[in-house]
Amino acid sequence: MANISNSKVYSELIGSRNFEYFILSKKFQRLNTNYKKLLHFYDIFNKSLIFLLSLQRAMRSGNETETTDFILLGFFPEFKHITAMVSIILLIYVAAFTGNTLLILLIWLYSHLHTPMYFLLSQLSLMDLTLTSSIVPMMAANFFSGWRSISFMACGTQIFFSLTVAIAECILITLMCFDRYVAICDPLRYPVIINPKVCLQMIAMSWAGGALTSLGHTAFTLHFNICSPREIPLFFCEVMAVLRIVCEDITAYEKAVVITSIVVLLLPLSLILSSYVLIFLAVLRMNSPEGRNKALATCSSHLCVVGLYFGPGMCIYMRLGSAKTPKLNEGLFLFGTVLTPLLNPLAYSLRNKEVLSALKKLMGEVSVLQVQVKTARSTGITLTDSTHMHISGTAKGHEGTDSAIYVN
Repeated sequence: MANISNSKVYSELIGSRNFEYFILSKKFQRLNTNYKKLLHFYDIFNKSLIFLLSLQRAMRSGNETETTDFILLGFFPEFKHITAMVSIILLIYVAAFTGNTLLILLIWLYSHLHTPMYFLLSQLSLMDLTLTSSIVPMMAANFFSGWRSISFMACGTQIFFSLTVAIAECILITLMCFDRYVAICDPLRYPVIINPKVCLQMIAMSWAGGALTSLGHTAFTLHFNICSPREIPLFFCEVMAVLRIVCEDITAYEKAVVITSIVVLLLPLSLILSSYVLIFLAVLRMNSPEGRNKALATCSSHLCVVGLYFGPGMCIYMRLGSAKTPKLNEGLFLFGTVLTPLLNPLAYSLRNKEVLSALKKLMGEVSVLQVQVKTARSTGITLTDSTHMHISGTAKGHEGTDSAIYVN
């Protein structure tokens, strides 16, 4: 009788887990559909960029026999221990890739992180992964292989993607600040104002704004005549680095870059700082010390990220003579493309109890699963599908028994 009652309890538990898993799977299917739409939109811009670059190459002189490839000089060529530096950069890249991937996984798995703030944060981590993965692996491959040449098309594509992600990050961080402003200053209306549809619109706005701005700058930068030997004093193709080897007067275009930077960097930064003044005033009026500490922890993490993203960008793009200071730009680009993607997940995990608790849960569940697998292998017992469903339901933040069901 005891075995029958236990089986009944397990059956009811598994049935409820199946239903909850079904509901969550439907939600993620809708999110997946929206992601596919965004990726389709992004693919259209990529094809448009390739078409524009091909058109520019066709408009060049038909009798031109010299190569249109660029040569990447790498970073700090006079540095003696360059191999050690590249190895360190690769280690940082692996750590950044792991940290951002883990943060996205935690937000996807645990239901208490299924909020607009963490959904936007997962997009920021995705942008970090895209930015650093489009630059660092190619840089390391070129260094260790000794191959420094990059084609005109590949250079244009790298400019487009890196600039798209950088601008999209600035827009997204500004929208994340608006999310925090509504959550703290108008908490009762927060679920209505920041709903899932608005979150998707924020993400689409970030990617679309970055892609449109990047498409214009990429096409305009590469239409200039490039001086031989076409050597770019940087470890990847970038607008300011390419402008440095242009044979024409680019004063007007540099002013246009500064104006764009004001719109993309200075204006959002002003809105962010103004919002945080109102946020801190609202925090000071809170009666609950616990709520005040939680709000300050979240906002301080966001302000750290704001400084990491906007600081180097303003130093590079908001100076008229920026193209003439390659060494300074090189250091700032190294910081922005390698260190910032590493520091972003650290800023949001080490100072955030919800993320830390999710990480501890994941580590505990992985340890339990490893023990169960070892036990199953040693005794010749296999896990049923219901056990996997139970583990999946537990991973999504629901409480339940930690025991698994085994059958011979």
